[in-house]
Amino acid sequence: MYGARTAENRSVNSPYTPPWWLPGGNLQTIYPRALAHNYAVHYERERWQAPDGDFIDLDWVNRRRGAASLLVLFHGLEGCSRSHYALSSMTMAQQLGWCGVVPHFRGCSGEINRLARAYHSGDATEMDWILRRLKSENPNRKIYVAGVSLGGNMLLKWLGEQADGARAIVDGAAAVSAPVDLRAAAAVLDFGYRRALYTRHFLASLRAKVLKKIESHELDIKISAVRRCSTFRQIDDLYTAPIHNFQNAEDYWTRASSKPWLNRIRLPTLLLNARNDPFLPASALPTPAEVSEWVQLEFPDAGGHAGFVVGPLPGSLDWLPRRLFNFFARSTQW
Repeated sequence: MYGARTAENRSVNSPYTPPWWLPGGNLQTIYPRALAHNYAVHYERERWQAPDGDFIDLDWVNRRRGAASLLVLFHGLEGCSRSHYALSSMTMAQQLGWCGVVPHFRGCSGEINRLARAYHSGDATEMDWILRRLKSENPNRKIYVAGVSLGGNMLLKWLGEQADGARAIVDGAAAVSAPVDLRAAAAVLDFGYRRALYTRHFLASLRAKVLKKIESHELDIKISAVRRCSTFRQIDDLYTAPIHNFQNAEDYWTRASSKPWLNRIRLPTLLLNARNDPFLPASALPTPAEVSEWVQLEFPDAGGHAGFVVGPLPGSLDWLPRRLFNFFARSTQW
């Protein structure tokens, strides 16, 4: 049974220590992508028709085997089942005999989605129908959910909105490198070296998708304005906010951030963020008093954004999935 905890012991000391040869949050964020090729995962793809006539694609491992547990992993902004954290997590799922699935957000599976809308950081409604369908199709499996970056923020918001209701669907949850305060994240990503190093990379993909949607759906968005976008504020003001029923970027960031929902979570949940994550300042991380007794905070000093490399050169990505599976195993005792 889960025992009540005070705010003081909702935070734990992390066992994560970065390798000496990989210093700093930026290297710890960028380098892990080079290790993705070390993880061979054979996925089985399935397409679901969405309630609004659109579609999403899901990539499965061990789907047809008699696994007692299912790991659902939601990827980050412009991520997919081939993102390094997905490959390492699904590799470990296979090794442990678990069933695993990576649902792709709309337009992230290699094919543009049908509708003008896409996905956004606070789309808990989208996550709700995905998780409910997974539960209905896997009624005898325990379901554990991990969300990374954008997927982590979305998961935390869903958990907070559902409160006690989440326990009928999910047995444990973990959010990794979640930008729980989207305004604070944009404030660092839209300026200085981070804008050149990270935001430019994301916007190259996002701009291309928005331009295709303007053409396909005759959206009232100026093509020249999209091409000039160089910050999250600009792309969110032009496309993300209005197409998903927000007033503007500020309204979107406020309403989509998961931080205000953390004190409503009623399910064993790990919130794992490195303090040197270049996507979110450490000052924006929640305090123990801002989360419910069901949330365990783990904020190692290092690790970067969804990095957490360990071992001698060239290193491995095994620490993060091992940490997730260990947490899920212990969460059954809460």
